Order: sequence, then structure tokens, then C-alpha cells
Amino acid sequence: MTFALAIPIGLLIGLSLGALGGGGSILTVPALVYLLGQDTHAATTGSLLIVGITALAGMAAHHLAGRVRVAQGVVFGLLGIGGSYVGSLLSVRVAPAVLLASFSLLMLAVAAMMFARSRRSRDGLPGPDGGSDQDQVPIITFRPSFSCAWSRALKVLITATAVGLLTGFFGVGGGFAVVPALVLVLGFTMPVAVGTSLLVIAINSASALVSRAGQGVHLNWTLIGVFTLAAIVGSLFGGRLATRIRPERLTAAFTVLLFAVALYTAARSFPQLV
Repeated sequence: MTFALAIPIGLLIGLSLGALGGGGSILTVPALVYLLGQDTHAATTGSLLIVGITALAGMAAHHLAGRVRVAQGVVFGLLGIGGSYVGSLLSVRVAPAVLLASFSLLMLAVAAMMFARSRRSRDGLPGPDGGSDQDQVPIITFRPSFSCAWSRALKVLITATAVGLLTGFFGVGGGFAVVPALVLVLGFTMPVAVGTSLLVIAINSASALVSRAGQGVHLNWTLIGVFTLAAIVGSLFGGRLATRIRPERLTAAFTVLLFAVALYTAARSFPQLV
């Protein structure tokens, strides 16, 4: 029964990861814990494997379509290694109930961010850089400012470190933070940000896994394998959906699901803190 559940769940998470580039992986941990019976620390570690491999597979389709900036993605991912290492060390020292309660708050925050972004896009309101969230392009100026360049570099470093910290601590890809960062800080269009974020997710997941080596976490490799294969298939379909369905519709549907999972996780974990 467990393996039968892993296939549709993996397909759903892979689909959202491939289509949205961010947010989809955040469902992996609660799915492993509440639906597939994994303990919390095994779930966060197994999630890194599933998400990292699925992100690489999903990135392939985006790369063929020219929606991946490899150099910028590698730099962003490498900058987050320190954060992922620290997050991984902290994660194994936190009680499972505290970890899941914190995770539910993170999911609510991500759902709120996605709702606000989709509403802004639907209303046609300008983003922080003056264009809509869906069609922002790099802004070219002929009077570059040295202080502005340093400010942008600092924003990239802080964001990359924070994403790495979340990846290591919660076992999530962090694409929900990477995508807006690539749009707002580096001026990527949304399709390019989605494709590039998958490369960043893969790097963050790999570095977090390395830092967790030798911590005594036991994994169900068969379950992870089935889940990952299903997620890869879902991510390939998700990459195609990204070019055929309006992103606002995908985001809206996923946001509703994310709110529901966050509330369920909170209802299960917060009573254990008392």
C-alpha cells in the first residue's frame, strides 16, 4: 500500500516542481511523514534525494528550451552551500514535533507569498522593478553604479545563504525563494527563473546531503527510488505544462493545496509541543 501511494504522490510533486520551479518540493516532507509513514529526520533527508534528482531531470527539459542560465545558477547554488551545511547540522538536533511545527509555518508563509504573487499578476500590477511579475526583463542602464552592483551582489549572497539554510534544515528545495530572487535581483524572466531555479535546487540538495552523511539516518531506499522515479516523470510533464498553461492558474491551484497541507501539518504537530 505504501509503494502504491508513492507513485501518485511522486507524480504530483514532480508535476508542480517541473511546472512552477518552486514550491512543489515543499510537499515532499509532509507526504513522506503522514502518508508514507517515515520518521521526520528520515523524511527530511530522503526529501533531499528525491527533490535533487527530480530537479535535475526537470531542468533538462527547460535547458533544451533555452530557459536555464547555467553560470548564474551554479554561482547562486555554490553561494548557498554554507547555509545548507549549517541547516543540516541544526536539523538533526531539533525534536521532530518542533521541526514539523516550524515546517507548517514555513508552508503557510510560502502559500501566502504565492497567493500574493499570483494576485498581483492577475491584477496586472507592476512588480518591484516596474514591470509585471510575468514579463520582467533585465534592466539595462548606461551609467552603472558601483554601489548598486555591490548592493545587488549582497542581496544575492544573503538570498542564496538563506535558501541553503532552508534546504539543509527542512529538506526542501527552496525554489519558492529562488524564483522571485532570480526575477527581482538578477532580472530574469519568469520562465528562465523557473528553469534556472531547478539547477540551484539540485546543488543545494546535494550539498545538504553531503553534510548529513554519517549522521545515522536510515532510509528506505526502495521507497525513495519509487517516489523519485514517479516524481521525475511528473517533472517532465510539468515542464511541458509550463509552456501550455498560464502560470497563474497552476500557482493558484497549488497554493490552495499548500494551505490545506500546512493546516493539517500544524494540527498534527502543534498539540505535541504542549
